[in-house]
Amino acid sequence: MRQTTGVLLFAAGASAFYAGNINYFSPSLHHPSLGISIPKVAARTYESSPWKPGQLNFTHGVASGDPYDDSVILWTRAAPQMDNDHSNTTVSGTTGLFSHETEEFVKLSKSTVCVDWKIATDEKLEKVADEGRAWTSSDIDFTVKVEAKRLYPFTTYYYQFNICDSDKSSPVGRTKTLPARGKKVQSDIKLAVYSCNNYPQGFFNVFGNTVRKDSVDFIVFLGDYIYEYKNGQYGWGDALGRVPQPDRLIFTLYDYRRIIATYRTDLDLVANHQKFPWIQVWDDHEVADNTWRDGGAFLENVEGSFIRDGGVSTDSRKANAVRAYFEWMPIRQVDMDDNLRIWRDFKFGDLFDLIMLDTRHYDRSITDLYANVEYIKAISNDTSRSLMGPRQEAWFYRTLKQSSARGTKWRLIGNQAVFSQLIVSDDMDLPFNYDAWDGYVANRNRTFATLYENNITNNIMLAGDSHASWVSDLVWLDGPTGQEEYDPITGRGSIGVEFAGSAVTSPSPLGQNTTMKNTEANTKLLTSVNKELQWTDLYYRGYYELSIGYAGVNASFYGSPDIRTRNGFEVSLANFTVRDGENRLARYGENMVASVDGKPVEFGSLQRGETVTRNETFDTVQKKWFIFEKK
Repeated sequence: MRQTTGVLLFAAGASAFYAGNINYFSPSLHHPSLGISIPKVAARTYESSPWKPGQLNFTHGVASGDPYDDSVILWTRAAPQMDNDHSNTTVSGTTGLFSHETEEFVKLSKSTVCVDWKIATDEKLEKVADEGRAWTSSDIDFTVKVEAKRLYPFTTYYYQFNICDSDKSSPVGRTKTLPARGKKVQSDIKLAVYSCNNYPQGFFNVFGNTVRKDSVDFIVFLGDYIYEYKNGQYGWGDALGRVPQPDRLIFTLYDYRRIIATYRTDLDLVANHQKFPWIQVWDDHEVADNTWRDGGAFLENVEGSFIRDGGVSTDSRKANAVRAYFEWMPIRQVDMDDNLRIWRDFKFGDLFDLIMLDTRHYDRSITDLYANVEYIKAISNDTSRSLMGPRQEAWFYRTLKQSSARGTKWRLIGNQAVFSQLIVSDDMDLPFNYDAWDGYVANRNRTFATLYENNITNNIMLAGDSHASWVSDLVWLDGPTGQEEYDPITGRGSIGVEFAGSAVTSPSPLGQNTTMKNTEANTKLLTSVNKELQWTDLYYRGYYELSIGYAGVNASFYGSPDIRTRNGFEVSLANFTVRDGENRLARYGENMVASVDGKPVEFGSLQRGETVTRNETFDTVQKKWFIFEKK
């Protein structure tokens, strides 16, 4: 009886430290069954000694994310090994989805890890703003995620984790809070926007370039943080020493933990997480290719797929992927209505709202699964089709209207797929991608109707996914009678702009080995048949930065000339401006060119403008310019 009482008392006292680690909770506040039972973990570890400090390391650096004006999420992993916990649940019967109580299914660790953390306004961590203690264990892959509170708005902070009662510390991270809600912002806010990391395809150099330039305040990541394939399915990593682990098509909880951990060994990605707070959302490959509500391109809720893929259902695979994502990413729990919600918004004073959508997993209608292209083409304009599902759509339109009514200057909409119509043939009958908004025309029309009918202006759509760069006026091309007709020369009739970025390393839509000459011909076709498309580039891997102020938004696109070696090289590709109230890309000169001051772009096709390829490259390591010679 005494031992039982002791266990209960210990479990009750320990729960506070376990509860300080958000990763024990469910990714969803309304789905607690997807969390880990803290009392069971505490009871299991009662008689076991914690891991000794000498056995532990901070294996994957530190990270921060989902900043508010008074708090931010901090993350690390304190583990006795680089490998991940080998839990491969979900299992059969009545065992919980992610139970670590059944040795038949799971090899568990009965030892805990104790971690202290603190956050301060100085790099020496002497002016402490908040601090705490949290425990972690094998149940959550030894990850630690805490919320630092009582912070000041739009303030830079430094943070660190420490193994309890030892001198073993993590690297010092840097983060930043948002400006106070509804208040004026005293300086422009700078964002870097990334998407589509492919580990075997090359090095994540662009993440390090932003760190070395120290050029932004916050990171926006639009998805495809990982790819689910084995080596060779979507890039060979052998020659680069970048073979994805585990080297197989992934399905289990261990698989998803391991692949994320592998990606987080890229030193430039680690450095970027350490220096900037991230606001991120997933795309399809965080689970599988071309996912939708009930499946994906190669995994459906049908018997044949279930048998072929080793007895893993769509729902089980998605649960495993989401659990691992929640453990490893510095994101908050999202209050949700149903399913697995990640869509949310962030308010940057009265300067702009950032609305992050999920156009992949949350209740989206069937998509292009490769074998059904003609079917998707036939139904692409069906009224019932939605990229987001009715609940997210209603929230999205309501959030846009509320943002405008508050007088917020700009609305930035972060989503995965290209929003604007993209035609790739002279007969105007072949969209670039039915898996994007072109496959969900009614949903796009409802979005345009919300903007035009409510006079919601200063809208900027952000997109990734396509592995190419696109800059367009935001135009309802098939809008209702009476709407102002779009003028592609001046941009009048537009309701905003779209900036869509290339991939960190994932290959061009024209293939990994495409040439500049080949992409040049294709980009000219694209700008000739898409009148709202002002610039596109299909060659460079890269990213873009935004500088957001009350008078306007400036966008700078950068390309990485070499992802096959680790380096700090980048090429300035093109620059664009959107002025307050104009709702279109600014035009310059007699030819009404959309690039800043009418200057030529480095590469790609520019409406009414010039392309002059100089290969002038900036080395962010050496801080010098040189001419990069293409091999």
